[in-house]
Amino acid sequence: MIYWKLFLAFLIPGLVGYGGGPASIPLVENEVVQHYGWMTVSEFSEVLALANALPGPIATKLAGYVGYQQAGIPGVLVAEFASVAPSLILMLGLLGLLYKFKDSPKVKRMTLYIRPTIAVLLGIMAYSFFAESFKGIGSWQTIFLMLASFLLMEKWKVHPAYVIVASLVYGGIVLA
Repeated sequence: MIYWKLFLAFLIPGLVGYGGGPASIPLVENEVVQHYGWMTVSEFSEVLALANALPGPIATKLAGYVGYQQAGIPGVLVAEFASVAPSLILMLGLLGLLYKFKDSPKVKRMTLYIRPTIAVLLGIMAYSFFAESFKGIGSWQTIFLMLASFLLMEKWKVHPAYVIVASLVYGGIVLA
């Protein structure tokens, strides 16, 4: 039964997560945290931070971690397949159709209509991470990490992976 749950948990974001990783992250979070309860918001945010520091697609890294956590190597295989299967099948089946209508104004307009939905989903997820952070480590630590991250990435142009690693080290040393 766990394999079926893993398959559904990553198939649904794979099917409706139009736009790649940023669009599928809130959907994966909803399945893993809210629907199945395999992780807390705090645990998911830590896994997401670590996955963002690694190269490759975010959805497959999340699928691999959760699949392994829940069912070992077979769980990884099921979750990874469910994560990539919708895109793989659609791309193979609809490649000719997509190529034919790629410059269509209707298709471009439809893509523009989806972007606000993705922004709202990311905003809701960010809010839940900040709310959990305020409860977990306190407002001063959260504000410090937010300001430090913002300054490092925007003012001093430090790569986000280094900021994530520095935040993990800070959390491990100061907040442990």
